[in-house]
Amino acid sequence: MLRSFHTLAFIASNTEEAFASLNALVAVYGNVDPKDADVIVALGGDGFMLQTLHETMNSGKLVYGMNRGSVGFLMNDFKIEDLRGRINAAVENEFHPLRMTTENTDGTSSIALAINEVSLLRQSYQAAKLRVEIDGKVRLEELICDGLMVATPVGSTAYNLSAHGPILPLEAPLLALTPVSAFRPRRWRGALLPDRVTVDIEVLEVDKRPVNAVADHTEVKSVQRVRIAQSKDTTARILSDPDRSWSDRILAEQFSN
Repeated sequence: MLRSFHTLAFIASNTEEAFASLNALVAVYGNVDPKDADVIVALGGDGFMLQTLHETMNSGKLVYGMNRGSVGFLMNDFKIEDLRGRINAAVENEFHPLRMTTENTDGTSSIALAINEVSLLRQSYQAAKLRVEIDGKVRLEELICDGLMVATPVGSTAYNLSAHGPILPLEAPLLALTPVSAFRPRRWRGALLPDRVTVDIEVLEVDKRPVNAVADHTEVKSVQRVRIAQSKDTTARILSDPDRSWSDRILAEQFSN
């Protein structure tokens, strides 16, 4: 049985193409304030979709994206016709982001959420030195690298894949722990972790080898310790066309060139 969503809110990224598409859709379907909408229709690229998901987490709002950017991996194809029918037939996915908690070298701390990944990256020409604990047990006493990330299944086809990390099926209760240009241990290529674990990463030689931490688009300078765990009390909701579901897209990536 199809659902029936009545009110739509259209939002667009700051590009000419996205704004033109918004105007065309509003002329056909009307527009309401996002806080009053059954579904928010996001027009842009993957970055705009991530921004929208961050803004709507725990609001109960469903987000349906249409690609007006470049890659558009997180988006559905853009079509004006029968939009309500497409949305009513769409597949819903709910997921919990990662929570990044940092202790910084200046004595401050910060918290940020990540839908794709949390990454630690060297700040200077010096490689980073990191110690990795999983649920309080040291698993890597010293990792020398350009960086290290914890990626969700949603983010496994993004930066994680570029760093030669594994693609994770959307339904898999897993996280990918993936190094960026690991120097020592030279043969270490990362690990698959249950999504229930807590990952603690300590920056060694913080003065000589400063490191930044990034949760999606939120960057924290000069961290000395980072804790990463799934935020079970935070939920984002997204809709995808049944013939191009997120699960299918992630599966297809494993067979692409």
